Amino acid sequence: MIAPDPEPARGGIQPDRPERAGSRPATPRPRPAGSAAAIEVVDLRVSLDRVPILSGVDLRVAAGEWVTVIGPNGAGKSTLLRAVGGLLPSTGSISLLGTPSATLRRRTRARIMAVVPQNPVVPPGMAVFDYVLLGRTPYIPPLGRESAADVAVVRDVLDRLDLARFAHRALATLSGGERQRVFLARALAQGATLLLLDEPTSALDIGHQQEVLELVDRLRRENGLTVLATMHDLSVAGEYADRLVLLAGGRVAAQGLPAEVLTEELLTRHYRARVRIVPGEHGPLVVPVRR
Repeated sequence: MIAPDPEPARGGIQPDRPERAGSRPATPRPRPAGSAAAIEVVDLRVSLDRVPILSGVDLRVAAGEWVTVIGPNGAGKSTLLRAVGGLLPSTGSISLLGTPSATLRRRTRARIMAVVPQNPVVPPGMAVFDYVLLGRTPYIPPLGRESAADVAVVRDVLDRLDLARFAHRALATLSGGERQRVFLARALAQGATLLLLDEPTSALDIGHQQEVLELVDRLRRENGLTVLATMHDLSVAGEYADRLVLLAGGRVAAQGLPAEVLTEELLTRHYRARVRIVPGEHGPLVVPVRR
């Protein structure tokens, strides 16, 4: 697939410029946690219908890192993701790859950041290939048509995600796990290095949950992606994320390694739940305990 120009990953975002048909820049490598910030949020505040939803949120995601935001219902998880993605008005500052988000044109932002909402809107009857091709919109001139290079990118992404056999199927006819792979395919077709996932496994059974999350983790490592996600399932969140951010009442209540955030004391206080923490192979497992 065609990745965005490599210069932004070194600290700045370059102006839009035409792509060379068939060009395939080298795949970036993920950076370790603690390196330059890919996403940096300072004092973020969001109000909807004059009701404060987020109040002074600070968040930093290093390049190549996977950070998952957790928290009880109404904590502001989806609002945070939508604000970072430029889909909601906010105050405070949001920087993407070292550049203030507010200074970016929409097409430029779409080339570096892809957002997969919890319930993507899919036009009735749309085929898988056509839906994934929508990911190339930031590269197609106004009133223009997709190029051969755009089509090649889509075919490559479908092959890599084992979706080529569904290319001409209506998206609505696929299973939940297959549809989620298609949503990821569209995001990858954008060539973005920042991937925002809002509850990517909420409607999936445990087998499809694991399939999708393993796919995201593989793509992160192969493509140098930075992942910011929200999740309800605490055990799953701790299993896959490098770090967790616990939101409560629109504020950051805790953040750190999964073992530092998934504690009985914190979860009892903010979820009002009785739980037991069991050590897992990759992270703590949260087990509800009958009252």
